[in-house]
Amino acid sequence: MMGRLEQDQRRFFHDFCLEDHVPDGHLLRRIDGHLDLGEFREQLRPFYSHTGRPSVDPELMIRMLIVGYCYGIRSERRLCDEVHLNLAYRWFCGLGLEGRVPDHSTFSLNRHGRFRNAEAFRLLFEGVLRRCMAAGLVGGEGFAVDASVLEADASRYHGEAPAEIDWSDPKLNTRPVREYLAALDPEPDPKRKAPKVISLSDPASAWTAKANKRVQFGYGLNYLIDTEHAIIVDVEATPARTYDEVMATKTMLDRTEKRFSLKPERLAADTAYGTGRFLAWLVEQKIEPHIPVWDMSRRKDGTLSRDDFTFDRKRDLYVCPWGKTLKTTGRVHEGKTLLYRASKHDCERCPLKLMCCPNTPQRKIPRDINEDARDHARSLKGTEAYEKSRCERKKVEMLFAHLKRHLGFERLRLRGLTGAQDEFLLAATAQNLKRLAKLAAIPPPSTKAA
Repeated sequence: MMGRLEQDQRRFFHDFCLEDHVPDGHLLRRIDGHLDLGEFREQLRPFYSHTGRPSVDPELMIRMLIVGYCYGIRSERRLCDEVHLNLAYRWFCGLGLEGRVPDHSTFSLNRHGRFRNAEAFRLLFEGVLRRCMAAGLVGGEGFAVDASVLEADASRYHGEAPAEIDWSDPKLNTRPVREYLAALDPEPDPKRKAPKVISLSDPASAWTAKANKRVQFGYGLNYLIDTEHAIIVDVEATPARTYDEVMATKTMLDRTEKRFSLKPERLAADTAYGTGRFLAWLVEQKIEPHIPVWDMSRRKDGTLSRDDFTFDRKRDLYVCPWGKTLKTTGRVHEGKTLLYRASKHDCERCPLKLMCCPNTPQRKIPRDINEDARDHARSLKGTEAYEKSRCERKKVEMLFAHLKRHLGFERLRLRGLTGAQDEFLLAATAQNLKRLAKLAAIPPPSTKAA
């Protein structure tokens, strides 16, 4: 016999416990077992007054943000509604059935004030990372680094040339503009080109068309991961420019060593990081660069390339295929290149001139001042360790794909470099928590008796 749903909701008393309605295998229950915000609360204590009306518990706001970033709920208005309705979310946030959910505006007020002043999101990220290390998920031997472009909260149709912007205009007195102007270098590097277009709503973002995307204003999300279990060991926000992304890698490696005593034996990355300056820095730090070398020396017109010449390290000169030498004066051009020139007399008599320098009276070869580091990186290519790192480097791209496809992280909601940093730290924290909840629940492999 078919029954009928009874919709009588007039009971006065209910025997209800949230704890009984959250399954043991629920993601938030597994995350809660690894989340300790005691240090976080102590760090924020100086930023709260002892007088006045009671404030919203910072742990409640952080737990709500973790829920939002774990489940792709980007809007804080919608997050408040979802926490109000979802029993598992209420349980994780410690609200109970009748607990009051804070207003969405509370998040903005605290983010721009207490949280940012106390570096709360950095503290949260590092606390979760320490949990991952304690669980044995960070090997510390092999790291990988990469960057992904995320669109800034700025219209690509409203950019202006820097020379045409009047920064004294009262309409531009916004937080992102003030942060941008305060961070400007009074003595900028003359080698770096000034941006062609700047967004007035988010001037720190970069005008970019990286990753074969349409031209847009964007930020670079930089991840440094431990390749053993793809745990993110550091994260940094930069404008979406290759130079800034490479520099951010140095910052992340230095910070990871200083705060966690983690220094990798090898670093895997793509060709964008294979510049002579960066490779030399890695070699100086005694980190093996498992990175393809950025090399534009091979010619495509059929003439002899630099690889066809032999470099004599002892005599500091090149030897051409005909046996003649190319020497340098030692002058460094553009701060990075030495030029080795052949004798004009030798080139005029050379039978290989049409294959070597048909349009110039003599052959010259540029050599990076850090070419020794580039040669060292080339020598590692093809080794077993290098090929392993090349495969493990894809774990960074998998994290980016998960962030964009499953968590809806395509466009930023906060403006300014600090806003991007806040979003990136929370995203990395959520991803580490999900990895920790998953991997910590897997028992270690049993050892078979001999």
